[in-house]
Amino acid sequence: MSKLNSLAISDNGFIFKPATGESFTTNEMGLFIINLLKEGKSGDEIINAITEDFEIDNVTAGRDLYEFLDFLKRENMTD
Repeated sequence: MSKLNSLAISDNGFIFKPATGESFTTNEMGLFIINLLKEGKSGDEIINAITEDFEIDNVTAGRDLYEFLDFLKRENMTD
């Protein structure tokens, strides 16, 4: 996900796209997902990590992950 590496991401969830000047904010889970994506984790690995760190079930974790991935794709932040 090389486009993710071009983003400026703060520890409090502020995301800046240098190529366009756009900025976004994300919550703690969004920041968590982005960091795991940047590490090259698979969808299943991310879902497992979400269930452990946020104490939610697999279905909810999967839904949250794929909704966030859709957002990243719509905003052209992933390949």
